[in-house]
Amino acid sequence: MRDPLDGIALFVEVVNAGGFARTAQQLALTRSAVGKAIARVEERLGVRLFHRTTRTQSLTEDGQLYYEHCLRALEEVRSAQSLIESGMHEIAGRMRVTMPALFGQHCATPLLMEQAREHPKLELDLHLSDQSVDLIAEGFDLAIRFGPLSQLNGLQAQHLAVQQKLLCASPAYLAEKGHPRTIAQLMDHKAILYHRRDYTQTWPVFDMDGQLKNLSLAPRIRLNDLSSIADAVEAGMGIGWLPSWLVRDRLRSGAIVQLLENHPPTTMDCHAVWPQMRQMPKRLRHLIDVLATRLPEMMLL
Repeated sequence: MRDPLDGIALFVEVVNAGGFARTAQQLALTRSAVGKAIARVEERLGVRLFHRTTRTQSLTEDGQLYYEHCLRALEEVRSAQSLIESGMHEIAGRMRVTMPALFGQHCATPLLMEQAREHPKLELDLHLSDQSVDLIAEGFDLAIRFGPLSQLNGLQAQHLAVQQKLLCASPAYLAEKGHPRTIAQLMDHKAILYHRRDYTQTWPVFDMDGQLKNLSLAPRIRLNDLSSIADAVEAGMGIGWLPSWLVRDRLRSGAIVQLLENHPPTTMDCHAVWPQMRQMPKRLRHLIDVLATRLPEMMLL
């Protein structure tokens, strides 16, 4: 099947130039080549576009209609090309970004909003969800993801920051239940676990020898929201395992206390992930650079 766009630029050139001969001269083609190209367009459409004489060519009624629509189509193509090219060289255009919900609310979204204020031509479409999405199938330009990356089929990635996970409890809980100083003592306590339909959290914690232990404490409460877990920990309902960026202020105020603080820290890598492309738009490069520069400090304890 022939491309319906094939030949329309040449057809418009012929109309604008006033004939086949002048078009051929302007485009360094033969008059015969121009005539054959127009004939192919006419054959595809099943109509005559020009009244032809030995000296002149003038548009038929169908030709005039086709010309007007071709002009609009070419203008749309040029406009789209201009938008794409501007996006390659300036911080402009639409960015669809997906990230974990609470992390987005506390860390990434404020940074991205700041960039939107600084760059008025930048449009943001932010998707905050704890469900992993298919970037390519769902049309996302960028994702922020935690933990080991699976196979990056058709994707690229860049390390952004390191997240530290902390065991926490309230002073009131520790006063009542005792302060665990070792992993063995910790196992006697009740946990407040992050849980969703397809996932129940275990706690990877390093012992004093640097050996990683995956702990499964008896759950007292299960929640599918980290902020609610932090609230439950502060209320003395049990022990939680939470990211440092979420509990930093509570730790500094003394509302909660870090446990096993002398053990090697448990960390999780944070990456930017985006669809593989030959040339990266400036808006994408800029946002990744901002996240890589600013997130590490925001995620420190």
